[in-house]
Amino acid sequence: MTFFWAIVLLGILIFVHELGHFIFAKLLRVKVLKFSMGFGPKIIGFKTKETEYLVSALPFGGYVKMLGEEPGEELSEEQKAFSFQGQAVWKRALIAVAGPSFNVLLTYLIFVIVLSVGFPVNIPRLENMTPKIGAVIPGSPAERAGIRPGDEITEINGKLVVTWFDLITVVSGKSGEPVTLKLKRDSKTITLQVTPETVKEKTPEGQEISIGRIGVQRAGNGMPFHIVKAAGPFSALFKGAEATYRMCYFIVDTIVQLLTGAFSAKAIGGPIAIVQESGKAAALGVFSYLMFMAIISANLAVLNLLPIPILDGGHLLFLGIEGVRGKPLPEQTQATLQRIGLAILLIIMIFALQNDIMRLIRGG
Repeated sequence: MTFFWAIVLLGILIFVHELGHFIFAKLLRVKVLKFSMGFGPKIIGFKTKETEYLVSALPFGGYVKMLGEEPGEELSEEQKAFSFQGQAVWKRALIAVAGPSFNVLLTYLIFVIVLSVGFPVNIPRLENMTPKIGAVIPGSPAERAGIRPGDEITEINGKLVVTWFDLITVVSGKSGEPVTLKLKRDSKTITLQVTPETVKEKTPEGQEISIGRIGVQRAGNGMPFHIVKAAGPFSALFKGAEATYRMCYFIVDTIVQLLTGAFSAKAIGGPIAIVQESGKAAALGVFSYLMFMAIISANLAVLNLLPIPILDGGHLLFLGIEGVRGKPLPEQTQATLQRIGLAILLIIMIFALQNDIMRLIRGG
């Protein structure tokens, strides 16, 4: 069932994204030749007067094929009026940005639904989530092990640590058991062993439980999440917009941190991670599944707007250059840049898949 829920999630996100391109192409009188869910060979489909609708074999993607979309297509004068390349730059830009915009809209609608029924939306604050030590409690297991403020935990018992919560999750369940930490101190990597001490805490239901603590406090000020709440359905319309903005900002901030090396690239997840997390979210209930869908939808929107040729952001980049130059880039230049963009995407996908496989091997 895990794979089923992943296919459902990706199918909805892809459909919404391509629907944005499709609707705006139709509104701007551009002829759409194909609307495909998936890539590769056709499984099923039907054709109307001008558009073929189909489901293809490879489910991880989709596309809308428009008349005259590819540079160099031979078109009659009559066809050019209804072709993609025959439209003004601003019209083509609207069609390109419509896909990511519809994914943002889906995120907003889900947040409105969740907030309307009384659930909060928690948006991570990246600066307060890194596994960096802000303080070490005197006399604690951490101090005895040699952990210092400024140390950044990278692994615990061989499992990758990306956020502060990864550290808490493992340590809490290892009361009285030695754990091996790998940490970054300045430019050095250090391995230490520490035994979490047992502390008593109460659950929200009042039950007393024993958990492990090593006596460290995270770096950063404030809460690790920005909590968005709504007073009711009407308030949710506005709070949903705030939550959507904050989620998109968080994703952009994460990308910047990844590019600057401030956030570990090992945190990047691929298709295996999406399949796993889809199953987990579905098992927790409808609202958890919807929230996961909203997060992935926002990610899809932001990532598609990156200025990488072959993505929507790459198309917008080409259109911006065309607007400034007064003419498009040479076809050969566009083709070369498209190949470079495809190579970049393949490298990212391979790296993400490698991360997924390493998490499976390490059990994390």
